[in-house]
Amino acid sequence: MRPMAQIAMVMNLDKCIGCHTCSVTCKQAWTNRRGMEYVWFNNVETRPGQGYPRRYEDQERWRGGWELNRRGALKLKAGGRLHRLARIFADPRLPETKDYYEPWTYEYRNLTDAPPGDDYPVARPVSQLDGKPMKIEWSSNQADDLAGAPAHGDLDPMIERARQQASDKVRFEFEQTFMFYLPRICEHCLNPSCVASCPSGAMHKRTEDGIVLVDQDRCRGRRMCVTGCPYKKVYFNHATGKAEKCTLCHPRIEAGLPTVCSETCVGRLRYLGVVLYDADKVTAAAETEDEKALYEAQLGVFLDPEDPAVRLACAAAGIPDEWTEAARRSPVHALISRYRVALPLHPEYRTLPMVWYIPPLSPVVDALSETGHDGEDADNLFAAIDTLRIPLAYLAELFTAGDPAPVRACLEKLAAMRSHMRALNLGEEPDPAIGSAVGMRPEEIEAMYRLLAIAEYEDRYVIPTAAVGDARRLEESALPDGCSLDFDGGPGMGGDGPFGQGSGRKLLPVVSVANFHGLRRRQTAGTPDEAKED
Repeated sequence: MRPMAQIAMVMNLDKCIGCHTCSVTCKQAWTNRRGMEYVWFNNVETRPGQGYPRRYEDQERWRGGWELNRRGALKLKAGGRLHRLARIFADPRLPETKDYYEPWTYEYRNLTDAPPGDDYPVARPVSQLDGKPMKIEWSSNQADDLAGAPAHGDLDPMIERARQQASDKVRFEFEQTFMFYLPRICEHCLNPSCVASCPSGAMHKRTEDGIVLVDQDRCRGRRMCVTGCPYKKVYFNHATGKAEKCTLCHPRIEAGLPTVCSETCVGRLRYLGVVLYDADKVTAAAETEDEKALYEAQLGVFLDPEDPAVRLACAAAGIPDEWTEAARRSPVHALISRYRVALPLHPEYRTLPMVWYIPPLSPVVDALSETGHDGEDADNLFAAIDTLRIPLAYLAELFTAGDPAPVRACLEKLAAMRSHMRALNLGEEPDPAIGSAVGMRPEEIEAMYRLLAIAEYEDRYVIPTAAVGDARRLEESALPDGCSLDFDGGPGMGGDGPFGQGSGRKLLPVVSVANFHGLRRRQTAGTPDEAKED
C-alpha cells in the first residue's frame, strides 16, 4: 500500500441552475488577461449539447486520454513518443478557434461618441484577436438552455453513442425534450494523460494534494497536453506561448479556503474534501479491460480513512494527521465511497478523474405528479426511474461508460431519500422498506440528506490548511525553481524572455499565505470580532 492524498470535488447536478456565476468569477480570478479571452477554466454546459470546445467528447477525432494496447497496457491515444515527436511542431488534432469561439467585444464608443443624427448608433461586435468586425457564430455557452432541440441535441457525441446501442432510447420530439446543466473544470486526474503527453515536464501533479499544474518556466508551448487531455481543459495562451489550466485555486486550498467557483456557487452544489487512495493500484485500475468496470475499479483505488491500518500507512508515508482527519470528515469521500451517489465523468478515458457528479433526478417528481400519481411516493419513484425524461442511457454514457446500473442505483438512493424525508417532514413514520430497498439504514439516509440539502459551509468544504513548514515552501513557488504563477497579471505575464512573451523571470514580492488565512477568517466569521486576528 502506498497511500496518497488528493483534493477532490463533487457536484450535485440536481442543484445547478445554469446561472454561470462560477464561470464568471473564475474568469475574473484567473483568465481575465490578454491571450486568455477564449479560455474558461470553469464552464457550464447545457446537456444534451456539444460542450466546450465543440464535441470535445469525440475522442475518435481528438485522440485524448488513454487506451489499451494489444498487451492490455496503457498507451496514449495520441500515439507513442516517436509518433508525437513527428508532430512536435504541428498537431492537426488540436481544436481550432472555431471549435472554441472567436472572442469578441463591442464598439461601445459608437454609442457614446456618435454625433447627433436620425439613425440610432449600434455597437457592432469586433474580434478581440484582430480587431476587425465579425459575425458572432458560437461561444462557450451558445446553446445554453437549447438542449433537446433537434438542431442542437443531435450533435452531442453522447447522443450518437447512445443511439448506436438503442436507436429509440433518446428522442427529440417536443414532448420528450429534456435538459440539465453540467459544470466542468479540470478533473485533476489520478492518471492524467496531459502530464504524460507533456514533452518538457512542465505539466506535473503535486504529490502533497494531487493538483495538476503547469510550470510556466518549463512550458515550451508544444500543446501536446491540449491534445492529450480528453476533457480539453488545457488551453494555449497565444500571447505568452504557454499552456494554462485550472489550478484548483491552489493558493486558496493551501489556506483552507474553497475554490472561487465553489465559494460563489449560487446553488451550493459543490463539495470539496480530501480523498485517500493507493497509488500502487492506479495503473491496474486504469488498465481494467472492460470500460463498464472502470467505475468500480476506481472505487477500489480509494482507501477508507476509518481503517486503522490505512491511518498507520498514511503516517508512515508522511501524510499529516490533519489531512488524514480531513479525509475522515470529507464530504467527497462520503458521497463517493460511503453513500455511492456520485459518479466520475467519462471513466472510459482511463484518466481516473477526481471531479465527480451526482446525477440529476429532479424532473421525475413533476412528471409523475402530472399523471395523477404521487410524485414523492417511493414505489412510484422507483418504478419511474427507468422511464425518466433524462434517459438512463444518456446519463450512463456520461458517467459510467454506458452501464446504466450504477446510475440507476444512485437515482434510487436519491428517490429513497426524498420519500423518507417527506414522511419525516409530514410527521409520519418512514417506511423501513424504503431504505432496505437501496441498502441504506434510516440514519444513513438522514445523514446523506443533511449533507446534500442543508449542509453548512464547514460541512461542504473540509480542506486542511498547509502545514506551517509547507506554507513557506509553497508561497516560494514564484522563485525560479518553482511554478511561476506570481508574475504581474497572472501566469506568464512578466515580460519577454527566451521562449516568448512572459517567459522572463521578473519576480514580484511574494504574497504570504497568511493573507489567505486572514481572508478565510473574514469569509467564515459570524461577527466582525471573530474576523479579527488573534
